[in-house]
Amino acid sequence: MTQISKTLGKNIKCVRLRRKMSQGDICRAINMDRSYMSAIEGGKVNVTIAIVEKLARALDVSVDELLK
Repeated sequence: MTQISKTLGKNIKCVRLRRKMSQGDICRAINMDRSYMSAIEGGKVNVTIAIVEKLARALDVSVDELLK
């Protein structure tokens, strides 16, 4: 995948762990399959900006923080 997918996945996982949330917690909050969440964190899939926005809201961070 692209470098941005890898960076996004790494940042999501870092924020999630910092907030002591499981992948399941995030998935329940935004109605997403956990295997897809795992693929996102692994940088294995490209996601839409709408999904990035949902993830940012669930993690209580800005989209910018997830993409930097």
